[in-house]
Amino acid sequence: MKTVPLGKTGEDVSTLCLGAMYFGSRQNQAESFQLLDQYFESGGTFIDTANIYAGWVDGFKGGESETILGAWMKERKNRGQIFIASKVGFGYQDVPTTLRADIIEQECNKSLKRLGVETIDLYYAHNDDRETPLEETLEAFLRLFDAGKVRYIGASNYLAWRLEEAHWLSLINEWPEYCCVQQRHSYIRRKHGTTFNPQVAANEDLFDYVKNRGITLLAYSALLSGAYTRPDRNFDDQYLGVDTDNRLAALKAVAAETGTTQNQVILAWMLQSDPPVLPLIAASTREQMQENLDILEIELTPEQMIRLDSAGPKE
Repeated sequence: MKTVPLGKTGEDVSTLCLGAMYFGSRQNQAESFQLLDQYFESGGTFIDTANIYAGWVDGFKGGESETILGAWMKERKNRGQIFIASKVGFGYQDVPTTLRADIIEQECNKSLKRLGVETIDLYYAHNDDRETPLEETLEAFLRLFDAGKVRYIGASNYLAWRLEEAHWLSLINEWPEYCCVQQRHSYIRRKHGTTFNPQVAANEDLFDYVKNRGITLLAYSALLSGAYTRPDRNFDDQYLGVDTDNRLAALKAVAAETGTTQNQVILAWMLQSDPPVLPLIAASTREQMQENLDILEIELTPEQMIRLDSAGPKE
């Protein structure tokens, strides 16, 4: 699997980041290990989790994803080959939704224990907590960095102007900077005036910001839980905008031309976008995982990229 730079860290990460949200909950240990092995054997090493995954699934409390990843790395003895990302900020169990310093540090210690590691490679602020000063949050990350518990930090669900505030605070205080941002992003576009609160969708301001600041953009919910290809899945109302039909038509046409699936075209389009977007992939079966991995062989033409980019509102 190819690698790409992670922001300005000097670190290279896999072009496809594996989202481990439901490992240990919807997928049991055997299923999770099988999918992790398949990704790893393809050359993938960038795995994404969070302290809360997946506490909303019936019968689970959160922390299951980190625990299963820790068990897998221990059994496979491959910790040194894995770039592990986790997150803090949303509430679960008795933990509040906050980026207060004490919660960040407590939750980092819990995540380290569940993962069975001494250091988390990439630690995200999972949401933008407007009630806690950015200085407090960034100083907490600094202490984790100085203690060797965290190598790099990232942000998720942040607007561009808030990333810029964080950038200048880190710059003037010589603190670690957010090297990447993970945002909701797919091919069809959110209807103007709608939100996914507390999730934040990528927009043109963010694309321009990350391109000029050298920050890596990662996309979650890239395939909208199968809505592009599964008749039993519908698009959220926020996506039913004036240009949806045109973009879906362009997507279907390019998929037919390339002999690929619409899902594969979306992931390839992200990787070839300007700025490039690293998609988080997810799978519950080996077939789904392979469909995702096969996009590494797909190269869209400049003309196809223009058609996909320019598909817009009906005239």
